[in-house]
Amino acid sequence: MNTVYHFMVDFTLPKTLSKEFLDMLPSQKVILEKLFDQGKLCSFASAMETSKMWAIFSANSEYEVMGLLATLPLTDFTKVNISMLSSYNTMDAFLPQFSMN
Repeated sequence: MNTVYHFMVDFTLPKTLSKEFLDMLPSQKVILEKLFDQGKLCSFASAMETSKMWAIFSANSEYEVMGLLATLPLTDFTKVNISMLSSYNTMDAFLPQFSMN
């Protein structure tokens, strides 16, 4: 049985962002958009001023999350901490669903 969980990934960026890091930002964005489209990525935020990024993934296991992180070009430049969430709520959960009927 495949149970889907939510995992928060806390990324710590290097204090100094190299040219190589900055050059990978566009390809990182493309992959993030693909993960959103696949329903694997629920949210993503970054604060370059504080050298942090955060993401919420929807996955069956921490191992699956690690595989998703391996597809992100910037992961090699960061330290990551993965936490399985016991709850995850968004405003979307409280909005009525639109019906074409």
